[in-house]
Amino acid sequence: MWAYKRFLNYAKIWTSSERDSTSVPSSLRQFDLAHLLAFELRELGLSDVEVNNFGIVYARLPATPGYESNPRLGFIAHLDTHPDFNGKDVNPQIIENYDGRDVPLGTSGQVLRVASNPHLPRLKGDTLITTDGTSLLGADDKAGIAEIVTALEHIIAKDIPHGTICVAFMPDEEIGNGTDNFDIERFGAQYAYTVDGWNAGEIVYENFNAAQVAILIRGRTTHTGHAKDKMVNAQLVGMQINSLLPPNEIPAETEGAQGFYHLLSSSGTVVSANLVYAVRDHDEVLFQKRLDTLSSICEMMNEHYGPGTVSMTVKHEYRNMRPVIESCFHLIEHAKSAVKAAGIEPQLNLARGGTDGARLSYKGLPCPNLGVGGYAYHGPMEHITAEALESVTRIIVELIRSYAEYRP
Repeated sequence: MWAYKRFLNYAKIWTSSERDSTSVPSSLRQFDLAHLLAFELRELGLSDVEVNNFGIVYARLPATPGYESNPRLGFIAHLDTHPDFNGKDVNPQIIENYDGRDVPLGTSGQVLRVASNPHLPRLKGDTLITTDGTSLLGADDKAGIAEIVTALEHIIAKDIPHGTICVAFMPDEEIGNGTDNFDIERFGAQYAYTVDGWNAGEIVYENFNAAQVAILIRGRTTHTGHAKDKMVNAQLVGMQINSLLPPNEIPAETEGAQGFYHLLSSSGTVVSANLVYAVRDHDEVLFQKRLDTLSSICEMMNEHYGPGTVSMTVKHEYRNMRPVIESCFHLIEHAKSAVKAAGIEPQLNLARGGTDGARLSYKGLPCPNLGVGGYAYHGPMEHITAEALESVTRIIVELIRSYAEYRP
């Protein structure tokens, strides 16, 4: 089966995760796709196929006889779609021989515009797949799933020699819980790739260091007519804290490797207020300096308004995978060769965010990320081409072929 046809089948299955859920996975609907994939993998001839109680699909393609000692290679993608936009009743539009111009999205009144997506003219002549404007598409990351499954199908059908290939499809990546219950030993790979990026040919092995910083402000209230030198308005203290941060070091003013402070939420009254920041930087030293800056500002507030006025807690979320990947850089060299073999120029990009691969890398499974070929994820403007799906499928096949020839 062509990867794009497989993708269209998966896209119509509702798998949105849920942020406030206490269940694992966060939405039981993710099992619908998980069980379908398990069935397909068994039909292809994979072994050790399992959907566990956490909604993770595991499977393995045993090595070709004589290749058992080759590195055990893994491929990972996620089942869920982003919870912040409708993922139900996905009705893809398929536009053959796309003309490179603006695309009306069904009868929704929304339009996929070249002005906002300047890459669109480069897709002229391709088969463009879009939404109908009422939902997201789900290329993030059902395209990755389709590409992995189709690559395995090709490897088996063409009897291409290979080492052991391990596959996993995980729930809840979009809400940051994708790796919480992932069993690396059960997975069985020595190295892996997440297939969950952007352009076909993209290779990512560097991402942000990330933390969430919560600041609690305790104010003092009294009658406003007698408030002089007595009242401390927690909301105003919060505004003062934010004003002391560099105004241009925010997501809307940064790019590439530049880090930022992102005010996720602010709430409060005179008596109590809360600020929550996402703190990001690719450089570990600069990342720590950002945390130190916030800590220093909080100390300054306590010196001015009194001890205990401001308290700060830090929750570390993920780390830059680069130091881990640099110790096994063959992962990047093989990926570059595979991309070139598929007829594409490799793109070594920085992830301005995190990946499941970053978390897995620090759990002992080095895991860079590959692009799936999609654009404008998480909303109604999401789109991909059939050609990109087939290109990434070829990249995965070439990676498997390359590692069959690799003797570390």
